[in-house]
Amino acid sequence: MSHLLRRRDLLNAGESNVVTSLSRKPPSPMSYPRVATFKTAEEFLERLAELEIDLPLDPVLPEGSANALAAPLTSTAGKIGNRFCILPMEGWDGTTDGQPTDLTRRRWENFGRSGAKLIWGGEAVAVRHDGRANPNQLLINDANLSSLEELRTLLERRHREEFGNTDDLLIGLQLTHSGRYSKPNSKTRMEPRTGYRHPILDRRLGIEDDSRMLTDSDLDQLIEDFVIAAKLTEKAGFRWIDIKHCHGYLGHELLSGFDRPGKYGGSFENRTRFLRNIVAGVKAECSSLKMGVRVSVFDFVPFQPGPEADRTGRPAQTGEYMYAFGGDRTGQGIDLAEPVQFLELLRELGIDLVCTTCGSPYYNPHIQRPALFPPSDGYQPPEDPLVGVHRQISVTALIKQQCPEAIIVGSGYSYLQEWLPNVGHAVVRLGMVDSVGLGRMVLSYPELPADVLRGQVIQRKKICRTFSDCTTAPRNGIVSGCFPLDPFYKSMPERELLVQAKHPTQM
Repeated sequence: MSHLLRRRDLLNAGESNVVTSLSRKPPSPMSYPRVATFKTAEEFLERLAELEIDLPLDPVLPEGSANALAAPLTSTAGKIGNRFCILPMEGWDGTTDGQPTDLTRRRWENFGRSGAKLIWGGEAVAVRHDGRANPNQLLINDANLSSLEELRTLLERRHREEFGNTDDLLIGLQLTHSGRYSKPNSKTRMEPRTGYRHPILDRRLGIEDDSRMLTDSDLDQLIEDFVIAAKLTEKAGFRWIDIKHCHGYLGHELLSGFDRPGKYGGSFENRTRFLRNIVAGVKAECSSLKMGVRVSVFDFVPFQPGPEADRTGRPAQTGEYMYAFGGDRTGQGIDLAEPVQFLELLRELGIDLVCTTCGSPYYNPHIQRPALFPPSDGYQPPEDPLVGVHRQISVTALIKQQCPEAIIVGSGYSYLQEWLPNVGHAVVRLGMVDSVGLGRMVLSYPELPADVLRGQVIQRKKICRTFSDCTTAPRNGIVSGCFPLDPFYKSMPERELLVQAKHPTQM
């Protein structure tokens, strides 16, 4: 357990959960080598040594039941047949009334044939119209219930065809309200509903007064809407729900409402009231539905492109920053005291499924989804993306150490590319995480878990290279998918629109 011991040393002395050594500034982005250039484990490990990061890796994966990724788990929600998890992947491809389309159904079938035994919500489903992140996000209500149930049955049927049974397949549905990032009626018009006044993010969204802030009464009603959505989810046959608390959306924002007035802001008790009241309502109204939470366990100050030609990201402000749940006052450090307290609260509430992530794709994507190639509206990474991968894996290991009863799913693995199975196996084997979450990788290579567990050679031509087209597309009003590597999306006419959005001067 030497890797765990070294990560424990990242904590300061005493009872503090302040992490200080995960935020060092690496070299210029022009010097970051691509992961694909590391042809051997030795070459990859040499790069990690250059970056002075301690990331475990098993060069050779055992076969069969000896593979740590093949080990089962048991949650209060049910059996989980292996250690791969499919993270929520929105396609921005539903109908305007919130029902799935053929593109949505294709993606969920791919989830089924992936081989992963834990499906973390499938994708974010809004509990009401004003909380949709885009006009094509799925929406749960009575009218859409049968189509959401169809997604589940499609996934199960495809999984059964590929792997024989679904007894150890655990499927949840992620319920959300997008809060500050709501865009329910137009792809080009934000209609934010905020948890509190944020000086940087309010300015970016043109918010000048309190009119966009949800009142305590508004949140009371929204809690009822979550409970109604949970009842519908149970009716549609899902085993559990994720009450989304990550990536700058409403649940996450409320966790950092330190100066919000009223019963939903200020103290830790108040800032978790939204979650606690949803959980209480679900337990009262749903006889068998279980719950999980995907939570950003740390956050940084918002970043913005720098003035230099390569648009390297830099903090939007210097000095004291007061709005980061799991962050410190510098805006670029990590303090896990409250995130650990949050997981202890989840344990008290009977919730054992926890997915760790961090930050937000809207204001600091380099820490949330490390990538060498940013989306069209983003900034160049201010650090080698491997540093961001290491930061998430290390913090998740610290969380797991202090909350051993929880089933912890980690995020941020896709940038590892060829070495994802080797690192994933090592961190599971060492007890640093319980399950390896896959996001972008599933769009280009959905069958990766099955190939790894069968001992097959990885298909390099399918590996996600984090080109960020799956983000650039929806930012420009186009459906999301892997346009560079998935032949299906590569042949779509929308691909030309994406190329134009990325390189307007070349058209």
